[in-house]
Amino acid sequence: MPVEAVTGTNGVSPQQTGRVPKQVMDSELFLTLLVTQLRNQDPSSPMDTNEMIGQTTNLATMEQLTNMAAMSEENFSLQMRMAAAGLIGQTVTYLNEAGESVSGTATSVSYRYGVPTVNVDGVDVKLDAISGVVAPGAAPPDSGDGDGDGAESGDEETKA
Repeated sequence: MPVEAVTGTNGVSPQQTGRVPKQVMDSELFLTLLVTQLRNQDPSSPMDTNEMIGQTTNLATMEQLTNMAAMSEENFSLQMRMAAAGLIGQTVTYLNEAGESVSGTATSVSYRYGVPTVNVDGVDVKLDAISGVVAPGAAPPDSGDGDGDGAESGDEETKA
């Protein structure tokens, strides 16, 4: 019976890679540290029950804070989507690439990216770039006379 030759290796296969240390303290890491602490404790002086309860409470608190942060992000995303959808049919104002104020009617919304984009007269504008909204048929808030009251100079005297 023939025997095949065996070649020697240095004990490390080419597929093995170095362990990448964890950079985030999550519940898995916390639990691993707690188990390691329990395994390596002094048998004649074990961990106090109150200390153990305190550490598990810290774990539960950390998990809840992480969940709350994720829910907060989801809520913010949902609020942006609702706000963007509410702009459809409204006259909106935004600054274009040249820094000029442009007004137009919001016709559609896209949720493709992280921040919703509103289509204003054929131009996709990020929701956070919109600087003003006017209901259909209403006058714009500032007509450009610089005093910010929305009325041209002398208009109030002719109305009164």
